[in-house]
Amino acid sequence: MLRTTTCGALTISNLGETVTLCGWVQKSRDLGGMTFIDIRDRYGITQLVFNMDDDQDLCKAARNLGREFVISATGMVVERSNKNLKIPTGEIEIKMTGLNVLNAAKLPPFLIEDETDGGDDLRMKYRYLDLRRNPVRNNMVLRHKMAQAVRRYLDAKDFIEVETPVLIKSTPEGARDFVVPSRMNPGEFYALPQSPQTFKQLLMVSGFDRYFQIVKCFRDEDLRADRQPEFTQIDCEMSFIEQEDILNVFEGLIRTLFKEIKGIDLPEVPRMQYSDAMRLYGSDKPDTRFGMQFTELNDVVKGKDFAVFDNAELVVGINAKGCAGYTRKQMDELTDFIRRPQIGGTGLIYMRHNEDGSLKSSVDKFYDEASLKLWAQAFNTEPGDLVLIMAGQKDKVRKQLNELRLEMGTRLGLRDKNTFSALWVLDFPLLEWDEESNRYHAMHHPFTSPKPEDIDMLDTAPGEVRANAYDMVINGTEIGGGSIRIHDRELQSLMFRHLGFSAEEAQKQFGFLMDAFEFGAPPHGGIAFGFDRLCSIFAGLDSIRDVIAFPKNNSGRDVMIDSPATIDQKQMNELKIRSVL
Repeated sequence: MLRTTTCGALTISNLGETVTLCGWVQKSRDLGGMTFIDIRDRYGITQLVFNMDDDQDLCKAARNLGREFVISATGMVVERSNKNLKIPTGEIEIKMTGLNVLNAAKLPPFLIEDETDGGDDLRMKYRYLDLRRNPVRNNMVLRHKMAQAVRRYLDAKDFIEVETPVLIKSTPEGARDFVVPSRMNPGEFYALPQSPQTFKQLLMVSGFDRYFQIVKCFRDEDLRADRQPEFTQIDCEMSFIEQEDILNVFEGLIRTLFKEIKGIDLPEVPRMQYSDAMRLYGSDKPDTRFGMQFTELNDVVKGKDFAVFDNAELVVGINAKGCAGYTRKQMDELTDFIRRPQIGGTGLIYMRHNEDGSLKSSVDKFYDEASLKLWAQAFNTEPGDLVLIMAGQKDKVRKQLNELRLEMGTRLGLRDKNTFSALWVLDFPLLEWDEESNRYHAMHHPFTSPKPEDIDMLDTAPGEVRANAYDMVINGTEIGGGSIRIHDRELQSLMFRHLGFSAEEAQKQFGFLMDAFEFGAPPHGGIAFGFDRLCSIFAGLDSIRDVIAFPKNNSGRDVMIDSPATIDQKQMNELKIRSVL
């Protein structure tokens, strides 16, 4: 080894020892007769001291060191006179006797500091430099520890880690696939897996009753803060179980992660029906760190000749506690917020419950004091509260009000990243109608089992059929989802038929799975957690890019290696692909 110890290991107990450290020059300070160098590796920082009285040549060499030079430094551990108790090595320094420059470095394009002057684009281009910074490196360490904790927990529960194929078959359901041309089979293509779904079900047929994999998945979809074209799942499946077994085992996993990684005793995770989540929060992934549940007002506000309410399918609002003093400017900001194109609201009605007890609304022309008292009663308001109301088509207005609720939660400081609230959302709809294709699609995937008591409604009311499906939500982010699977051919064929597959299409796409069901498939179910999302929540970050070593940008590009890129004509010819240019 070129080093005898690391830059974060030495303490006052090592006084008098001769050591060799290797690392990068963090900064240097030339004080004339003495030069101080901070040497850094991933374990920490240690101060080196060079004295002109001891060795002039060595001190001159130290003065020529630049930021990010890679060096080997040898010397004796001595006690620091000006201690820095903010770092573990702050009571000691190294009195230098030897210096070796292992590699010189250009001046980096941004400061390698906790608070850097590099913007996102620059840091992405030089990601290998960004990874030297403590906050980014700590995210990678957190990710590593979480992965190890996952493996320990699942191994103790008798799960077996099995690797599934990366080159698979493209399927028409779900997001768009990344496809890979096959040189040996011209005109045919592999797809990169959006998940190992069918393979883990086949493992259940194979008798591997408890499977998991921390696995890379791929989706060719539009990107945002919590999406990447390639991402990582904690993928799991179990046989001979019911929904309750899945919820108990994987709630245990999440609570174990919080305990081991964050030192937090997460309470028992409450459960909520999908229908209640949509009714009370307008979202299937509600942020339950704060209240502000929806209150429906149709019975209270209609019939007063106010067309906005009378013509609306749903009138619904929230009580923003303590916000009655909002100024006209603040109210205008909220109205502008819900009118943004991505939200699509048309207007906002409000009522103030003033500190003197009086009630004042933005539609006093239509509603007298007696009417407003009914509003106050419905929202259980107190002096100082502000009621915010929206009206429109049921599903749209709930989604719009959800965005307003989250905005108010942010403004009121109710969405603290150091507070964690988990929730199971259960019994999702099995199918959802797609206007563009004019047919039903599986809300989760086509292998999700319907509730047994709802199967008869597949022919009469398919949109009302509930799925044996469940999501785990933390702080308003879906971090995991799964379902009890269909495990017999007849029901799976029925499901494909209701999804618009002909018998021939179903056999071509998924015949291998339906054939397997005829050889004794056990009842089974599973779940997959978004590992990147989970890590970002634990790290208190808004974007999953910050917990991925080499992420893509919002255009799906790796600007560091300049990918995706064109390939040369010889490769195109081998793959039997004609140029698009």
